[in-house]
Amino acid sequence: MSQFYNNAIFWVEVDKIKPNPFQPRREFDEEKLNDLARSIRQYGVLQPLTVNRKEFQKPDGGLGTEYELVAGERRLRAAKIAGLVTVPALIREVEDDDKTKLELAIIENLQREDLNPMDRAVAFNRLHDEFGFKHNQIAEKVGKSREYVANSVRLLRLPPEMQQAVIDGKISEGHTRPLLMLIDRKEEQQTLFKEIMLKRLTVRDTENIARRIATDRVRKKEYLFSPEVLEMERNLAATLGTRVTIEPKERGGKLTIDYMTEEDLRTLFATLRTQTDNAAASKLASPLAPTEDAAVTNEAPVDDRPEEEKKIDENTFNPSSFSI
Repeated sequence: MSQFYNNAIFWVEVDKIKPNPFQPRREFDEEKLNDLARSIRQYGVLQPLTVNRKEFQKPDGGLGTEYELVAGERRLRAAKIAGLVTVPALIREVEDDDKTKLELAIIENLQREDLNPMDRAVAFNRLHDEFGFKHNQIAEKVGKSREYVANSVRLLRLPPEMQQAVIDGKISEGHTRPLLMLIDRKEEQQTLFKEIMLKRLTVRDTENIARRIATDRVRKKEYLFSPEVLEMERNLAATLGTRVTIEPKERGGKLTIDYMTEEDLRTLFATLRTQTDNAAASKLASPLAPTEDAAVTNEAPVDDRPEEEKKIDENTFNPSSFSI
């Protein structure tokens, strides 16, 4: 009988088939399901579902039969939409344990490329955490490399809104790798994510930005930047609400302020104007007041012009004099 079950196709009542509790796929495109349902109405279910058969005792003492889906949930959902009463199903010889159910469901979806990257990451992580599979074992079962499995699981380290963007197809899996490069710099990661969404950055552009940020971080940490400059960079970024980069050079340096939209640019301009106007007003109020640094230094001032020539040039601090 077991051999008969394992090699024959049966027509099983749709209402008796329970979903696979270990189905890794969480997102089903309604439009595609409706397309499949229309095809099923016309041609029927061309590929049988795979199920486990279970017997249970009814309240009246008799035996009942139900089935648990192993593979084919998309076909089952579409069959219900199409109004089918029965569907063709292959009944597996033995009842699968939980590990096998998850394993088979993952493999079927991967073969059909039906899993989005986040569903795949969750499924791999369940095999690792709940059933003790190592990454190389998972890779062998699904026919992928160990790096493929490890990189998939790393997606779970992304913040929830970035994971949802992957699920919704707003960013690709390729975009997640540069975002993960900034996993220990949350503010930079959030800024880059917003840039991807608003500017529609390509994966290559995103990688270049993340690489630049990582390189700058190492360079600043090692030798070029004083704590004071780093603090000024952080404060200015917090004040303006965007990425700010200060690059000191042998003489002078460069200040870079990123913006995402024209509205952001107008806001930045207004903020800079307010800040510089306040600074100018403060200097006008006490133009000759010595600073704390001036009181403790014996070095000659850099500006050696006569005092009457030292007039405040309003354009010096006007944001319109600078390019952003």
